[in-house]
Amino acid sequence: MADDLLEEKAWKSSFTEGDTTYAASLFWQPLINEDSPLPEVKEAAENILEGADLYAVRKGKSSQFGLAASSQGFVNGMPSAAISLVTALGNVTSFLGVFKVNTGWWYICFRNDVILSDGDTLFVNEKDAKDQFISMLAVPDWDVLYAPQDWGIEDTKPDALATLIGRGLVVKLEKINGSNDMVMLGAVVVGFAIILWYGYSTLQSMFFSAPEAPVIAPVEQVDAPAPEPPEAKPWETVENPVDIMRECYTATKKVVQIVTPGWSIEGITCNNGGLVTSWKRELGRLTWMEQALNVSGVNFTSREISEDGNTFMVTVPIGEISTLNSPPEYTERELKNIINDLNQTLNTEIQMEKTSWTSPRGTLYNIMGFNISSTTDPLTWVELLMKFSGLSVKEITYDINTGTWTYKGEIYEL
Repeated sequence: MADDLLEEKAWKSSFTEGDTTYAASLFWQPLINEDSPLPEVKEAAENILEGADLYAVRKGKSSQFGLAASSQGFVNGMPSAAISLVTALGNVTSFLGVFKVNTGWWYICFRNDVILSDGDTLFVNEKDAKDQFISMLAVPDWDVLYAPQDWGIEDTKPDALATLIGRGLVVKLEKINGSNDMVMLGAVVVGFAIILWYGYSTLQSMFFSAPEAPVIAPVEQVDAPAPEPPEAKPWETVENPVDIMRECYTATKKVVQIVTPGWSIEGITCNNGGLVTSWKRELGRLTWMEQALNVSGVNFTSREISEDGNTFMVTVPIGEISTLNSPPEYTERELKNIINDLNQTLNTEIQMEKTSWTSPRGTLYNIMGFNISSTTDPLTWVELLMKFSGLSVKEITYDINTGTWTYKGEIYEL
């Protein structure tokens, strides 16, 4: 399991089919306003995918945008492979496929009319693509399955990318900050307004005299009480969920590598105060456990041994967690709709619970609590959760026996 946590899969950004070079491995996100996508695109580029400067929009029943970074080999004007294939398949709402292309194995996962965030990946290694494909086969009700014929997977159609992708729409990558036309137009309008104002002011001073100011008797000055400072909103200092997810993931990777004969690691819990876990004795000795911890290279805040000597508990510090101003953007109804759509897309149950908090001044703040159980690691989930402004992650747990991560947190409502 530790190896799974550490594994990073190599990928590429484009492949050529016929005379066309397509962009693959875009990071896909839901789009609320397809008529004006740039605000959502820019926010995601700043907060989710560092360095993203290109995007493509897929319009439809479940509109989306894909992000890419030119520093990773993506080129402005390159058509999106995922959009071309999805539109070529018409009314198919769920399909899973791997296609052998000139630069690797292109994996695509389209579920309930949505390209999954990691469902457009051009793997360098065949094994990585096959493992990803097989892991998603457990999800039921696929309309179509595509896989290389030599894989011999039942109910799959052979690789037919050449005959499919050319029938779809051609939607090209665009620069996120590619046009300054509106900025220039705004500058011209503002400049023209200044000229009109200046001309009007000059004419008025030439032809009209200012009225004589009335004489006002002095009034005794009374100092007004200082106004009470505005109440600080709880979301103005939210702990950065990116920091917590990454720090807890890093600490978990270190801890799961500590393997001692005769001792088994139990559940791992992590929050802003650090990571806590324990090992249960089966046949081993305390000296073996202590030696394993000493040579692990992990910095422990505390170590405790139970009275019977059969449990060894440790606390591991995590890195500094920054805070950010993250005001809420969605009402309770909007949050439920977005989370339910995420449930249906990922086939993962996200439990929701409505709570509230009252400030010392009596202000009521509505909160949507959430609980997610998934085998997907924090580095993937943080990209999905960052779409929710006003979100904080309170606790992360990891079960090494099942590979299940549990995320508990809150989202402030409008």
